Amino acid sequence: MDFVILGAGQAAASLSAKLRALSAEASITVIGDESAPPYQRPPLSKAYLLGEMPIERLTLRADAWWEEQNIRLLTGCKALRIDRDAKRIETTQGPVTYDRLALTLGATPRRLPDALGGDLGGVHCVRSIADIEALKGELRSGRNLVVIGGGYIGLEAAAVARKLGLNVTVVEAAPRILGRVAAAETASMIRDVHHANGVTILEGTGLQALRGQGHVETVALSDGRSLPADLVVLGIGIAPETSLAAEAGLQIENGIACDEQGQTSDPAIWAAGDCASFPWHGQRIRLESVGNAIDMAELVAENMLGAQKAYAPKPWFWSDQYDAKLQIAGLSAGYDQIVFRPGDSSHSGSVWYYANDALIAVDALNDARAYMVGKRLIESGRTPDPKLVADPAIAVKELM
Repeated sequence: MDFVILGAGQAAASLSAKLRALSAEASITVIGDESAPPYQRPPLSKAYLLGEMPIERLTLRADAWWEEQNIRLLTGCKALRIDRDAKRIETTQGPVTYDRLALTLGATPRRLPDALGGDLGGVHCVRSIADIEALKGELRSGRNLVVIGGGYIGLEAAAVARKLGLNVTVVEAAPRILGRVAAAETASMIRDVHHANGVTILEGTGLQALRGQGHVETVALSDGRSLPADLVVLGIGIAPETSLAAEAGLQIENGIACDEQGQTSDPAIWAAGDCASFPWHGQRIRLESVGNAIDMAELVAENMLGAQKAYAPKPWFWSDQYDAKLQIAGLSAGYDQIVFRPGDSSHSGSVWYYANDALIAVDALNDARAYMVGKRLIESGRTPDPKLVADPAIAVKELM
């Protein structure tokens, strides 16, 4: 049986490895449009950009591994069309047929339209090796960087640039940073870290346009101000890569719509990772994280071989900014109560989210113990008394 995995990121590496572990006989092909083999994305915009990690360490599997596992890896190969009737993918390297297909297409960074200056030189996204290589040469001490977007991507880029000696301003159109993904208490801790490191954060400030002659020179804001900019980093979110799936007639709903087993509206096609949405607690969600890419991909591999298992995600995330580490367990959407627990040092603490008197998520900044305890409580379905959580005199382990 021919298994084909379209997309060559973290989910593809995990799915192909699991398939091979479960079936020595299966024919497995992985197709990726980048020239590099599957690699880690999180270190790209942090350790790799800072020069603390060589490109060789980004790679998820050594070249020899693919040969040893008898997995055909097609890099620099762009998929043009999925022919569901013929069970064939048309690519720039010729047609590839499949019996069962997995879509691990990831997501694409949102860019500014040309009318707003998105086509100017010096305007960067941070998603791929090519993006980072283009950015690297422009990150020079003393230059002015404007980051558009105060989410995790933008804030992580701001932290790296500040460590490299650039003058950094973050522009966020919403009333505050991290408005869609974290409580005000978490945002406050992160804001304090950036202020302590010399970053200017402008909240509730819209972008009018980027301006310059061929290369960005200024950032015009909606309040009339103009910021000098030698370069701009866009952190305005990512969109699931669904174009091939949509053109093939697959159901699209906040990504490529899957059932609880990762199967799409075509019984011969599955999806996993950033591009896939799935039912969870009565809603349809999509998770953008390494943990989800690995866990969902491995489950899909089992189900492509007939296991018929339902996906039960255990969401966890992290963000490294300067020497601060934010660790997140659970999903905070729908919370109706917040409890803040002070940490043991400056720029540390945890935010505990409750919904209908149940603990649903924990954000922990420089507080690994709070993160681990919160994660275990959430995964076991237990809820600590909010009054005990808020009391720093009670050791966090006692909340178990």
